[in-house]
Amino acid sequence: MNPIYAIGDIHGQKEMLDHALALIVADGGENAQIVFVGDYTDRGPDSRAVIDTLIAGRNAGRDWVFLKGNHDRFFTRFIRHGTQHDPRVKSGINWLNPRLGGATTLASYGVEAEVHFTTDRKTGLEIIKDCKGPDGPMDAAGLHKKAQRAVPATHVDFLENLPLWYETEDLLFVHAGLRPGLPITAQDPEDLLWIRQPFLDSTHDFGKLVVHGHTALDYPQHFGNRVDLDGGAGYHRPLFPAVFEGRDCWILTGHGRVRLTP
Repeated sequence: MNPIYAIGDIHGQKEMLDHALALIVADGGENAQIVFVGDYTDRGPDSRAVIDTLIAGRNAGRDWVFLKGNHDRFFTRFIRHGTQHDPRVKSGINWLNPRLGGATTLASYGVEAEVHFTTDRKTGLEIIKDCKGPDGPMDAAGLHKKAQRAVPATHVDFLENLPLWYETEDLLFVHAGLRPGLPITAQDPEDLLWIRQPFLDSTHDFGKLVVHGHTALDYPQHFGNRVDLDGGAGYHRPLFPAVFEGRDCWILTGHGRVRLTP
């Protein structure tokens, strides 16, 4: 049985990604299969370098599987269309708000902007009031145009075309989770990217062990029917790579494997 490695939400943490990849190579070699569960961008300091690393691995023929995360879609929608909100963010905050981290992502591409927000009285959405870059003030449309010029089309194409799930005989990988009781082919793509409840509290047997990210913890945790690998790298906690042999799971550390059990 060949092991399968997995990496949770990276959120622009290039140094953490390099460390996680080194741990995987030390455990399984250069040709190890790795599944990345999404959220490569936002909050951390170097989303651009993270995506460069993933694309370079793909182009080198690595056995790497990439899933799309909700933050990755946030990013591409802003670049394509200037979209600053997603209906699943009930607070209405803007993608460029530090809580979501879009401005940090743009900064990694050289688009520096100090953004100030206000609330639209009709929609309740947080909108850009004004922003200022190194060359002076600009409006939201100006920031969008600047971002479009700075972000390589190869990065947008890469993220837009990623699948929402990947499965093996024993494992089902997805970014956020699943709606209990529905087969994977009947799942709403919005749930695969965004769901928390009722997934997180469910004891449903999904048939396979679900491996996901999206909901940040202090450390990866095994819940019996699912494993949450988001250890909070987006909040400057460590990025923890994992290895699976069948449904058995270990976290990789500098001192070797640490078994993760329910």
